[in-house]
Amino acid sequence: MDILGLINSFIRVVDNGSIAAAARAQGISPAAVSQSISRLENHLGVRLLSRTTRSMTLTESGKRYYEKVHHIPQDIDLASQAAAVETKPQGALCIATTAAFGRHVLAPRMPAFKDAYPDIEIEIISTDRSVDHRLEGVDVSIRIEAQLNDQLIARPIASIPFVFCAAPAYLDRAGVPATPENLSHHSCLVFRYPTDGRFLPWSFVRDGKRFNAKLNPGFISDDIDIITQIALNGGGIARLAGFVAQPLIEAGKLVALFTTFNDDTARAEPLPMNIYACVTERSALNAKVRAFIEFLEGM
Repeated sequence: MDILGLINSFIRVVDNGSIAAAARAQGISPAAVSQSISRLENHLGVRLLSRTTRSMTLTESGKRYYEKVHHIPQDIDLASQAAAVETKPQGALCIATTAAFGRHVLAPRMPAFKDAYPDIEIEIISTDRSVDHRLEGVDVSIRIEAQLNDQLIARPIASIPFVFCAAPAYLDRAGVPATPENLSHHSCLVFRYPTDGRFLPWSFVRDGKRFNAKLNPGFISDDIDIITQIALNGGGIARLAGFVAQPLIEAGKLVALFTTFNDDTARAEPLPMNIYACVTERSALNAKVRAFIEFLEGM
């Protein structure tokens, strides 16, 4: 059991005033934070928070516990920084990344990182499954929001737009959808999340409200490059990260959708893809990991 991780979740909840706010601060779901609090309470054998649907307050035990532990994350950060000051970035660095991000974004930039830090030996694991940092020797993983869990400390590094697009040949044949609601009448090229079989939803925001478009799956794959090739050959409409779609749109091979609307009531914006750098604990933020994360943030 990652006690430090559970304590950190508890501190975040108290400091942020709610489970939802703590979840946003950590880059994980409210359910994961709530589960962490329950695990910590079960471990201690006391109730730390009194929770209702409308409010959350510290119990007397929770107040006493918070006073004893609230300094721990800062102490760990200070200790990590002290160790990092004495050690230049060097040694083996194992990076796990989602396949598309690794192929299209990370790989082209890794020579520049190697030039900056020649004493770091780099290994890259490219996969869309969930990796176990400890069992697989991973120092840092690059994950999308759907892959986060309460065992990881996640640091947001990028927000990448999604682009809905299709080949001109498909649009000539099937027509151009005017709104996200029209997607149910089109062949949708859907990405299936490999760890649990879920379809990743096609999410939009309209008038401040999030909604998922109803899909008509024409093809399903767990490989975004396969989906891209099907789209290029007229198989249907794909939702692609901007770093995949934009060069193909500029080359005239794909056409971006939902860039204009007939009236403002139909306007809907695609939700972006948030990318996180993840480690298992704060003490894992050693010099080489810090150097890599700072490199990502500067891309």
